Amino acid sequence: MKIGNVKICGKAALAPMAGVTDRAFRELCVSFGASYVVGEMVSAKGVSFNSSRSKELMQLSDDERPAAVQLFGSEPETVAAAALTAMEYSPDIIDINMGCPAPKISGNGSGSALMKRPELCGRIVEAVCRAVPVPVTVKIRKGWDDRSVNAVEVAKICEQAGAAAITVHGRTREQFYSGKVDLDIIAEVKKNVNIPVIGNGDITNANDAATMLEKTDCDMVMIGRGALGNPWIFMEINAWLDTARPILTPTPSQRIAVILRHIKAMCDYKGEETAMREARKHIGWYMRGFQNAAVLRREAGYLKTYDELIELTKKAYEFMSASI
Repeated sequence: MKIGNVKICGKAALAPMAGVTDRAFRELCVSFGASYVVGEMVSAKGVSFNSSRSKELMQLSDDERPAAVQLFGSEPETVAAAALTAMEYSPDIIDINMGCPAPKISGNGSGSALMKRPELCGRIVEAVCRAVPVPVTVKIRKGWDDRSVNAVEVAKICEQAGAAAITVHGRTREQFYSGKVDLDIIAEVKKNVNIPVIGNGDITNANDAATMLEKTDCDMVMIGRGALGNPWIFMEINAWLDTARPILTPTPSQRIAVILRHIKAMCDYKGEETAMREARKHIGWYMRGFQNAAVLRREAGYLKTYDELIELTKKAYEFMSASI
């Protein structure tokens, strides 16, 4: 498929997740077969204030392309100016967040709150399209709540304003991440627009991805929480779609090797102190299913150095050996 003039080779993309999808994780997921990645969302106002954090979030490497910078904001001119600044980091695509349910985002009129103002959604997309030379996409939800399901309306307005693709998370803002994703709303959006539609929500394995693709006719799926501690989900999905055969589940030893590789990259990019603090949650996710996982996760919560992580993985090996 193509998003504007950007060719996407594959059907499984990595969703943006604040505090999770940093450069190290994006590169890791691409190495396991993610066909497209979107970085952590960036505040358009933060960009306008020349925030160092915003600059860090917009940085992309050649090892993770095609990749998008995702912006959030509610003022068309501010988001457009931020998109123009983002071009300094050479994104392949600019994505606009219209789906984040977090109160600190939606409470300020951004993220999923934009679903309540379809006309403003269109004005933001139009302003950004005028400002940048790359394709502009949007990520939306089913609607604000069950009384205002308007994903189709918002998608059509965004398409008319120049959007090159739409990602639809099949839940309302009111649901956050509870309940089941609504595949029907993703299918309805696909039927009503002439640009690529990316389905998002509840994809934890290859079968989930195949089901969403089949039932919604969407062009690609986007994986968020299903990739936490599980970057090989992209390899699994690609193998299933290509051959209809499952791949072997990674062994604990293979999982540990990926943990060390991932966290080492975080340390290289951010410095050990910051990286190890942020890595604790990742390590906890990776440890799911291990022998004595609760003990390992608890100890992961106190890690301060990469050497301490190495010692923790040795303990994980000892637990595995004792159980054989």
